[in-house]
Amino acid sequence: MARKFFVGGNWKCNGTVAEVNKIVKLLNEADVPSEDVVEVVISPPFVFLPQVKAVLRSDFAVAAQNAWVRKGGAYTGEISAEMLINLEIPWVILGHSERRALLKESNEFVADKVAYALSQGLKVIACIGETLEQREAGETLNVVSEQTRAIAEKIKDWSNVVLVYEPVWAIGTGKVATPVQAQEVHADLRSWLATNVSSDVAESVRIIYGGSVNAGNCVELAGQPDVDGFLVGGASLKAEFVDIIRSALVSKS
Repeated sequence: MARKFFVGGNWKCNGTVAEVNKIVKLLNEADVPSEDVVEVVISPPFVFLPQVKAVLRSDFAVAAQNAWVRKGGAYTGEISAEMLINLEIPWVILGHSERRALLKESNEFVADKVAYALSQGLKVIACIGETLEQREAGETLNVVSEQTRAIAEKIKDWSNVVLVYEPVWAIGTGKVATPVQAQEVHADLRSWLATNVSSDVAESVRIIYGGSVNAGNCVELAGQPDVDGFLVGGASLKAEFVDIIRSALVSKS
């Protein structure tokens, strides 16, 4: 089964009105593969979501960077899935390692957020990944499979889920998993899904890589058979993000 390449741009906590306009102008003018070849989703900070959605090219979609675990109410500072649906924001990133580490979001909490977002009609970019200490201890597969298991226990339909393997040690550090390392984990995750969820889900779900992806390493990573795209951090704020989108053309070619 062919899996459409997916490139997400996670702007994190960055940007001003002027900077956002500059980035969107760059994207709107970029010569990139058609949406039949690659699905592109841009994730600005919450305050810029309406601005970006209003002017971004129609073949790119927009994502929020987080959503609350249940319906809105007395949860100061949170954003509900219902609010995102009301703004016609189709995607949300959940379980990013920065939230797991800094805000102590557990596997179960992330899984609950994924399940609720899906139940409200959002599509989910669900993040998993191990720390450097866990990798050096040989615990990578155990860590990512338990993070995935928590999600699998809460959802039945994976058709609106993109799974992101983002090794924590490669996020914002300039370090990146080698193509062999990335492929190994992605293949192991696909095998785990086949055994613990279903062979259909394992074959169809897109597993993308996140962690210091840039124009210099994206082509080789994109060529790996189980790497279905990228979630890009810092480089998504730069012109090289266009080159990363274009790497879809070499994916499994």
